[in-house]
Amino acid sequence: MKVAVSSSGTNLDSQIDPRFGRCAYFMIVNTDDMSFEAFNNEAIALGGGAGIQSSQFVASKGAGAIITGNVGPNAVQTLSAAGVEIFMGQTGSVKEAVEKYRRGDIKPEGSPNVADHHGMGGGASVISQGMGIGRGMGRGMGMGKGMGRCMASGMVAAGSITPDFFKTDSFSGDEELKQLKDQANNLLGQMQALQARIKELDKK
Repeated sequence: MKVAVSSSGTNLDSQIDPRFGRCAYFMIVNTDDMSFEAFNNEAIALGGGAGIQSSQFVASKGAGAIITGNVGPNAVQTLSAAGVEIFMGQTGSVKEAVEKYRRGDIKPEGSPNVADHHGMGGGASVISQGMGIGRGMGRGMGMGKGMGRCMASGMVAAGSITPDFFKTDSFSGDEELKQLKDQANNLLGQMQALQARIKELDKK
């Protein structure tokens, strides 16, 4: 079986990169013989949708599982739709993580452990604001952990998120337009992943 690991380097002794969507490399490891391939993560420089694109890449390589550190809600949805198990919160080397997986020492998770755009830097997480994940179908859909008015945790300086940040008048028209476009692109990526999975299942 093939498993993907978010990696900071290109060999089995490399450390796990905690950022799933924006990791430096993806290691695709065959658990039968520990053979592997290393791939550059082309989504690392994206302004938005990195988690979705990375999820689609992992699925396209035939990986049945991803071993990583942090995974946001959009990536969790896309990976789950593709039938990829998610093992998050992992540290250490790629080899150690795969060996833990082979022994059954780690368990898959079905919920994100960080906000969207967590890997972009800044460190402020809107999870602590209690807004909930994917709250509302309107301007929410999980962008920035809920109401959609939050620009994404990594784009905001640590400590700057306050209850007023979520108010409608805290954004200019241009900022809101950009945010909505990012959300639309994220949703489009999820739809494409779902459609691809449906086609795969229809062929079976």
